[in-house]
Amino acid sequence: MALFGSRKPALVGIDISSTAVKLLQLSQSGGRYRVEHYAVEPLPPNAVVEKNIEEPEAVAEAIRRAVQRSGTRSKHAVVAVAGSAVITKIITMPSDLTEDELEEQIEMEANQYIPYPMDEVSLDFEVIGQVKDNEDAMNVLLAASRTENIEARVDVVEAAGLEAKIVDVEAFASENAFTLVSDQISLDSDALVALVDIGATMTTLIVLKENRAIYTREQLFGGKQLTDEIMRRYGLSYEEAGLAKKQGGLPESYEIEVLQPFKEAIVQQVSRTLQFFFGASENNSVDHIVLAGGCASIDGIDELVAEQLGVPTTIANPVADMSLAPRVSAQRLSEDAPALMIACGLALRSFD
Repeated sequence: MALFGSRKPALVGIDISSTAVKLLQLSQSGGRYRVEHYAVEPLPPNAVVEKNIEEPEAVAEAIRRAVQRSGTRSKHAVVAVAGSAVITKIITMPSDLTEDELEEQIEMEANQYIPYPMDEVSLDFEVIGQVKDNEDAMNVLLAASRTENIEARVDVVEAAGLEAKIVDVEAFASENAFTLVSDQISLDSDALVALVDIGATMTTLIVLKENRAIYTREQLFGGKQLTDEIMRRYGLSYEEAGLAKKQGGLPESYEIEVLQPFKEAIVQQVSRTLQFFFGASENNSVDHIVLAGGCASIDGIDELVAEQLGVPTTIANPVADMSLAPRVSAQRLSEDAPALMIACGLALRSFD
């Protein structure tokens, strides 16, 4: 199974996160995208742990429910592996190589960068452009992952009755979806943008310049910490705490004693992840922060980050400018939008 794959029509993007399966299918007409099918189905606790599928049957069942709820008839899916499970490297190759010659050279080069036996690895590559000021050379993006990581995703998709046509990388999918978000932000073309995706258990920083990722990092931190605190403080089950977090109904003290400290922890986490980027590059600032993931839906979190870090901050909404099929709930889609960056990026693979 290739990491980049080839384009097929009517692909359903399926993002398998720690707490839910998110399904999104798009169409395109007159240069505008339309959300045709969409669903989010919760996963039981520990079905996916730190991006690893621990309970394949539970994940496959959630995908089946998402397919049924969304109403899609497509049997072709695109999924993604976590960035931490993938080795990527930009390598330089002569521009005059044929496709077969390039593939042969890539496989020879890959041995230098991949610390696993080649028979345990799936790899793919993509030409990303000519080397600046050198028309005889081109930059090629090499991506490789252990085959078991890819097969775990393919297997649950197939168990749900779909066929995995493409296995992508989560960071690439987010980068793909960011082109939709960047149109909503007035920035110079060379601006540095920090996309911070705060999910249930993992925070992913992607720094983009000219809409291309130049730095990525994953950190263990997410909304599950808030859910766990609600469970502990108010004696609720995991499911009850998750519902209360979204729908309300908690005591008045919740806002000050539980939610506010968690919002402060988010700001600290965003600051900390940015410090890793500054330490690894020649930059000491970014021009804009975009918050994504489930935690980005917390009321006022963008204002708090902007205020404390002194950087303009926006909540990601990759579907903001899309039209909707009649069966798609505008309110529900809007509520989930910040958490749909990966699913959206995957669904966009239909139009490569």
